[in-house]
Amino acid sequence: MAEPLPSPVESTLHDFESAFGIWVRLCRPGLEADASSEVDLAQCEIVYESDSAPGGRGAATATVTPRDGPPLILEVSGLEGVSPEALSGVLASALDRAFEAAREVRFFTFELSERYEEINLLYSISETLGSILGLDEAAAVILQEVCDVLGARRGSLWTHSPERNELDLTASVGQDGMEGPLSVDDPDTLTATVFREGRSVIATRKSSGEDAEGDAEGESFLSVPIRYTPPAGESRTVGVVNLIGRGEGERFSAADQKLLSAIASQIGAALENNRLIQESLSKERMAKEMELAHDLQMKLLPDLARFDGAEAAGQVSPAEQVGGDFYQLFKLADGKVGVMLGDVSSHGFPSALIMTLAMSAAGIYAREHDSPARVLSELDKALRDELETTEMFITAFYCVVDPASGTLTYSNAGHPHAFTVRPDGQMDRLSATDPPVGFAVPDSYEQRQVAWETGADLLLLFTDGLSDTLSSGDDNDGEDRVLETVRTCRGCAVGDIVDELFALELGVDSPIHADDRTALLLRL
Repeated sequence: MAEPLPSPVESTLHDFESAFGIWVRLCRPGLEADASSEVDLAQCEIVYESDSAPGGRGAATATVTPRDGPPLILEVSGLEGVSPEALSGVLASALDRAFEAAREVRFFTFELSERYEEINLLYSISETLGSILGLDEAAAVILQEVCDVLGARRGSLWTHSPERNELDLTASVGQDGMEGPLSVDDPDTLTATVFREGRSVIATRKSSGEDAEGDAEGESFLSVPIRYTPPAGESRTVGVVNLIGRGEGERFSAADQKLLSAIASQIGAALENNRLIQESLSKERMAKEMELAHDLQMKLLPDLARFDGAEAAGQVSPAEQVGGDFYQLFKLADGKVGVMLGDVSSHGFPSALIMTLAMSAAGIYAREHDSPARVLSELDKALRDELETTEMFITAFYCVVDPASGTLTYSNAGHPHAFTVRPDGQMDRLSATDPPVGFAVPDSYEQRQVAWETGADLLLLFTDGLSDTLSSGDDNDGEDRVLETVRTCRGCAVGDIVDELFALELGVDSPIHADDRTALLLRL
């Protein structure tokens, strides 16, 4: 039984029959016959014949030669006013083209069928990357599907860690292989080489003790770089995907490499998205943690508005979320008041940790010892190891105000901004008696005593972060602005004076919040 003709061929025959009112027959000679007019048409296999009876007017034959089959004999009759030979020739030529079109359709249909799994794989990978948030889980699913479609015995996916400049094994499928991490500069590992050079490699791997990427001698190895191309900027390599070994000694082909490169491009975009998500989550988490640390640090400072027996006000404004500036007030025996202000070198989280230790230790020693020098000496001993380890120091001022005797006794460990403000506006600097905490030798702390007029004098303490940010570049003009503001407002409530200091405009050339800013005022 003859196979059905391709649809384009049948359509061409029907069109000619309808247009010219002809009778057509298409037949196939025997295997040993020549396709010519000499062939006995009665012995041929008919593959097509018109439904109508053959006409008696004019008849001609021609040869049709499909590319992928034996020649066919075309017989035409029933013509009027048209040369049979001319029409049969034209029809034969049209049929040749129809057979060729049918052949191309079959070819592309077969090619599409052959690549269906690959197309489906690319679609499946897109769905996987879109539905699975965890990169490790998504990588394992993708790698398994790739190995199944391409018949790989083992697969591995490596991602680059910029911090360590190493390749980490993100996912693996199949038999045990290398675990990593791999140095990007390793000259003996194909994975590292592909990453460095950014080009795909199809190789035959042989087993060795140093490079276990291939286990069986002579197995095929396909390695493709995973690249990411941002919307703006140059593309970069972010990892490598490997396929190792195929069944029955087969080798990976250029088509396999092309498919894996397309998959690697999808993975590259997913890796970058994952990196951005992790960075965003990390920053968000860090921001919340720093905000919590800021709130906790501010709660460590005493509530000066509730301090009985003295009018006090202070403010700490860290350069970052947390800082190293602090102040403390202590109720001491016989109506005395202890006042401390400290400035840990640098700023940020490290200085905040030292600040917390300093406040804790100072609270203990201020209640154990009446002498300001002794308090700072004990503070130095308690923090010496931590300060040496962190290469930090503390400028600290501590005084004891005694309203009954009208005295202020102080010890100043390298703090430059400590003053008494007299009722007439006179400013007396309470100069340093010792180096900063962390620099002084044991038992070197001294103390001094000045007069104190109860109810009239002010104690002014501030850190260089405040004066420096008020400076226009001239020496000490930032400090001068602070002192002039306090002198002008000395009769006001201390809380209002502090607010006025922090409302001052910053110096034109000064970096905004380059250091922690702190001010403390006391009227007793």
